[in-house]
Amino acid sequence: MIFDPILDIFRGKAVTIPPMDGALRPNTALDDANVAASLSEPDNLVVLNGELIASSGNAIYRLGAGAEPSALKTFAAPISALAVSADGELAVALEPGRLLVGEKEIELPADICCITVLVYGADGSLYLANGSIDTSPALWSQDLMAKGSSGSIWVLERGASSFRRIAGGLAYANGLLVDGKDLIVSESWRHRLLRIDIKSGGMMPVAGNLPGYPGRLSRTENGALLSIFAPMNRLIEFVLQETQYRKTMMRDIPVESWIAPSLSSGRSFLEPLQCGGIKTMGIHKPWSPSRSYGLVVQLDAAMQPVSSLHSRANGSRHGITSAVVFDGSIYAASRGGDAILVVPEGEFH
Repeated sequence: MIFDPILDIFRGKAVTIPPMDGALRPNTALDDANVAASLSEPDNLVVLNGELIASSGNAIYRLGAGAEPSALKTFAAPISALAVSADGELAVALEPGRLLVGEKEIELPADICCITVLVYGADGSLYLANGSIDTSPALWSQDLMAKGSSGSIWVLERGASSFRRIAGGLAYANGLLVDGKDLIVSESWRHRLLRIDIKSGGMMPVAGNLPGYPGRLSRTENGALLSIFAPMNRLIEFVLQETQYRKTMMRDIPVESWIAPSLSSGRSFLEPLQCGGIKTMGIHKPWSPSRSYGLVVQLDAAMQPVSSLHSRANGSRHGITSAVVFDGSIYAASRGGDAILVVPEGEFH
């Protein structure tokens, strides 16, 4: 109703989150999955020259079948994104805002300091998502709690000498997929996917009201895989509405103890708890509210959810930051679970 914003001042505003139902109905597929590799906080998965590689900290690891991960290359700073071109050229983004393509460092515009994802187009153009102009990728929760909306999308067209900005004003751009003349973009803090025209920058929502914070996208034969790295939570949504409380929390409390989403939980007694998330008789209920969760969503050609893989509140394979199809299986990087998981594509729920 038109008077709702005025009435909310007196009656309060209801805090609601989208239900996980239909294609997003919870299961235990990620907790039941085999571990392809144990790796400390694995982040970005890509395929390079027929091999699956993953970033972890400031190193890239080769993931061979039945073998321990082996370091392929190390860098002077943490890696925030990877991409591989059609001819096998590797692009690597480093915190707080550096870009290496092959052996060459690319000069970036001053606004690019939070590279969350890289992707190559079929024509060799390199697309880049900049999550925020205020924080680095490692400080993503600070941008969320500050209600940031300074994210942007850029392109380095083949043969060009500098990046061109395609779109801005995004509430943490955190996933990219080239779809013909458009880009599909994850806008994390608004819980949605956008379709953005590469030439004009025009935007149109294609999937909204997601029950978590969407991250990286990767192409599949019939659509795409979407990683949702943390869940929505009523307590967190309430804190986001309480400006004075939120600002005081950010000023006076250590980041790890904020009432904010996380890539993992249950590791410290100092973590904030929501009443329903407290263990009862030693059991952590799988449906309880949680600051962390594991979720991979399969999207169809229209970018609508059709199925999903979960690690629920009582699971340990949370913080899925990347998922790809490789050699007939789905591989998912559980940053919160320190593992790369593998699920045969035919077993996708």
